[in-house]
Amino acid sequence: MPMPRGSAAAKSALRKNNKNSTAGKRAVSVLTIAGSDSGGCAGTQADLKTFAAMGLHGLSVITAITAQNTCEIVSVHRVPIKQVEQQLQALFADFDIAAVKIGMLGSAATIRAVASFLREHCRVPIVLDPVIVSSSGSRLLPARALVALREELVPVADILTPNVPEASAFLGRLLITPQDLRNASRDLLGLGAKSVLLKGGHHEGDPVCDYLIDASGTNTFCHVRLPILVRGTGCVLSAAIAAGLAQGRTRVAAVRVAEEYLQDALRRAYRAGKSAFLTLPPGLTGE
Repeated sequence: MPMPRGSAAAKSALRKNNKNSTAGKRAVSVLTIAGSDSGGCAGTQADLKTFAAMGLHGLSVITAITAQNTCEIVSVHRVPIKQVEQQLQALFADFDIAAVKIGMLGSAATIRAVASFLREHCRVPIVLDPVIVSSSGSRLLPARALVALREELVPVADILTPNVPEASAFLGRLLITPQDLRNASRDLLGLGAKSVLLKGGHHEGDPVCDYLIDASGTNTFCHVRLPILVRGTGCVLSAAIAAGLAQGRTRVAAVRVAEEYLQDALRRAYRAGKSAFLTLPPGLTGE
């Protein structure tokens, strides 16, 4: 039975609720700099869902607007450099940004603009997911822009998170065996990032192993390969790592929690479109 609005008990309950309220508390924010996926499976949309699921406020700088679904990328409109810069300026002027995740940039000019801004204004962890080719096989970064990515952005990254094809593109060689992947992770570290998480999902075999390497050594994260095709796994993993760093975790702890988060989401992936590719729901927080 509801309490009378003016009763002493109602006033006491209201005071208790107000005392426990978090309204007005300054939120921890995480920024994604990436392309928009109109299908909602990858890119900025996947990043923002991940930040929210991990209890953080998500910010976005849109670098490209794609017309895509689960079957294909129909077209890509690259956002003008000035607009990208203005988005960055607006967000850094107002929000307490605790970590940055970088995904699709789409051009050498955008890469240089973002790198220049971050070198001058960013003092928080940066996770770089070097998006080169989409899950559906569409090229999202011109080959000539790879040099700019390697020279301008990789050196400012706290964690570089390439998959096997992206690592091959960086290093200019095929990666065939598990030992190739371990060697590649060390070579990628030499490009200047503080650490590298080389993801083994594109590599044949079971279990799937991801290799995290930094100056202190290598940590390996293995999990059972699931018989499914999924969009946006790299986006979600790197976004979850950035969220973990924003929450104060070490790099190893942030990667471990992000790996658990992704595995939970993979087990609950659902079909959103007509293709065989599944979509990731927001995962558990891994706490």
